[in-house]
Amino acid sequence: MSNLIFDYDGTIHNSMLTYAPAFRDTMKWLSDNGYIAEKEYTDSEISCWLGFNSTDMWNSFHPELDPEIREKARLMLGKNMAERVDRGEGALYEGAEEVLLKLKNSGNTLIFLSNCRFHYLERHKRVFRLDRFFDYFYCCEAFDFIPKYEIFRKIAPNHKGSFTIIGDRFHDIETAVRNGLTSIGCAYGFGSREELSQSDIIVNNIKEIPDAVKQFAT
Repeated sequence: MSNLIFDYDGTIHNSMLTYAPAFRDTMKWLSDNGYIAEKEYTDSEISCWLGFNSTDMWNSFHPELDPEIREKARLMLGKNMAERVDRGEGALYEGAEEVLLKLKNSGNTLIFLSNCRFHYLERHKRVFRLDRFFDYFYCCEAFDFIPKYEIFRKIAPNHKGSFTIIGDRFHDIETAVRNGLTSIGCAYGFGSREELSQSDIIVNNIKEIPDAVKQFAT
């Protein structure tokens, strides 16, 4: 069987349920205090940042902000999301639990690799009991926020066998391409079709992943 490296947000977790309202609350705080112009953000304008680590997101989104204000906004958005997850507002995609259990029970090793921070990982492990599915957990904060394709090179020696990358953003497909790995692009997530164009297989629903994985085994 294979090592299946899963992205999390937009691949397993429907992040927009908590990210979108937290993002809008944070932008309102910034505009109310005169740091940015007031603006209504569409879901697509918000979701495009999902998959980035939070430091890269803020450095690109509003680089003109004073670093202290950027950091305050980053922490505020993260705290807002955390509170929403703890209140039960977050959710995995429908069918995610069944898919992950099916893949695990088929003998695959499931590996979590996300551009998230420790506190985010630990909260989601607790709330969604991710230990039921994943054998190993890696987050970018543990590797000083280097790109995913570089993180893979550091963790690969810890695992025997082949690897398949499964994710919804260019960070995931880039990891596969740069390391000569097979990949499954998740078009139901937050990336564009163009981002996923170099995937070996593209799925439109999380429930299609087990059949896609089987294609690499034949």
